[in-house]
Amino acid sequence: MFSVFRISGESRRRMLQTASQFPRAFKVRSEDAHKGIFGTLAVVGGATGMSGAPILAASAAMYLGCGKVWAGFNQDTLPFAVIAGFPEIMLDTADSLAKRQDINAWVVGCGLGTGRAAVGTLAGILTEHADSQMLLDADALNILSVNDEIRSMARGCKNLILTPHPAEAARLLGTTVVQVQADRTAAVRKIGEIFGATVVLKGHKTLVAAPDTEIYINHSGNAGLATAGSGDVLGGIVGSLLAQGLKLFEAACAGVWLHGAAADVMMESAGIKTGLLAGEIAPTARWLRNDITASLHKNAV
Repeated sequence: MFSVFRISGESRRRMLQTASQFPRAFKVRSEDAHKGIFGTLAVVGGATGMSGAPILAASAAMYLGCGKVWAGFNQDTLPFAVIAGFPEIMLDTADSLAKRQDINAWVVGCGLGTGRAAVGTLAGILTEHADSQMLLDADALNILSVNDEIRSMARGCKNLILTPHPAEAARLLGTTVVQVQADRTAAVRKIGEIFGATVVLKGHKTLVAAPDTEIYINHSGNAGLATAGSGDVLGGIVGSLLAQGLKLFEAACAGVWLHGAAADVMMESAGIKTGLLAGEIAPTARWLRNDITASLHKNAV
């Protein structure tokens, strides 16, 4: 994995200017900080054959500074005793993890599947943790698009982020990808109105909309992000920021920007645009978050 990051002075200036919009994402940690301050995130997904999706999300959450991270797999038994390379991530089955009451934020849907077990797990989380900070992605969105009972449960959640790509947005709206892409602003607004949620409409110039806010248009990122697992990493980054105490809209905007900016750093550092691996995004975002934090506070007393 490439690990020597360099950005030009002009790039850093632009990045600092953008990052200053999300001050809580770039706070300096106090010397007496401990993991309990930085939240506990649960990532739920990983049906058989899709175990990599929650691993990408959970590892991204760790790289972005979450205090503790659980990964819950939609399988009868755990696929492994420990995640190779990431022993810091705690493991459980999805149904068992859904019963925990010590979780600050949830990311649900990464490789979850859409079968009966997946629907039951999603219903349980939406019911038992309706007041929690929650991000729904991937198969959780696909279930929402066809299951009226689950849609009703999601509308009852008070702190919800949805992160559809254009095809998932089209399913949620009962329309086509062409229509979504023809008016992305209208699409992201409409989904937000339906669910009372903050919505991240992924793609070129990702949009973030929340009720009663202006739409945030993201300008970081490049075509290197067109790689399998990139969306799972984004979910983990945003979920990590939620667990660390950022509000929904700020966590979504800061997470989207960091995700894209990490890809920009990879391109500027090593010309990597084709063949970027999703697993390379989060360690780059970690470096960038620390670099920006240091730069923003270098003159602080």
